[in-house]
Amino acid sequence: MAETPCRLHAQQHALTRYLRAPDTATVPAGLDPRRVAIYRRLLFDNLLGLLRNGFPVSTALLGEAAWAALVRRFYAGHHSQAPLFTELAAEFVQWLQAQPDLPHPALAELAHYEWVETALHQLDACPLPSLQGDDAATLPLQRSPLAWPLLYRWPVHRLGAADAPATPPPQPTALLARRDAQGDVRFSLLGTLAVQLLDDIGRTPGQDGRYYLRQLERRNGLAGEALEASGIALLRQFGEQAVIGVATAPRPDAPTQRGSTPCQ
Repeated sequence: MAETPCRLHAQQHALTRYLRAPDTATVPAGLDPRRVAIYRRLLFDNLLGLLRNGFPVSTALLGEAAWAALVRRFYAGHHSQAPLFTELAAEFVQWLQAQPDLPHPALAELAHYEWVETALHQLDACPLPSLQGDDAATLPLQRSPLAWPLLYRWPVHRLGAADAPATPPPQPTALLARRDAQGDVRFSLLGTLAVQLLDDIGRTPGQDGRYYLRQLERRNGLAGEALEASGIALLRQFGEQAVIGVATAPRPDAPTQRGSTPCQ
């Protein structure tokens, strides 16, 4: 009796090896090869459809055959840590970023760009109130969890089957992805300094707007207050869009909660 769990465990591993890579493994003894083959096709087709729906532009960039071959590589070699289908797209993006050889050099960034929209739609986070008329230059700031500054080597917002350059342009592509008050995810082009500004606010919240502008000037070798006028105008725009808001420290007596928190 003690050997039964071990034998079952071995059979499960043998079946998994065959389902992942039928070209290099055999059907476990005692199983009907025809039925196992049907099960194998169903599993792979489900994964292929799920990832095709999540990454339609990436699929179009490669074409159906190359996309299916790539998904098969992922299916055969990646051991998922996510218990939910909704988290599988993030694992696929991480897997792409770790691959030294992809069918197109822009694919990892393009897939990340496509994943961002889904991730922001699903993100359980509260929006910040907009700073209508407030002076973002003098207030302690934080970045909304629903606003993500993005910097890519490739022009991911233009890539597709009809636009697939083999080399990246000399300038990076800077974008802001944000979920607005209506729940729609919007993308907008930014300058690289604007992405750095939002990244700084997100990494070290609680400083006023002028502090972040001075940090940005020093990092980029700019003269003091070189960004004063344009930077304050940009902070005001971000505040009105609720991309940034006033940083508030939690009350010392506030209980720590796990899971989702109702938005006030």
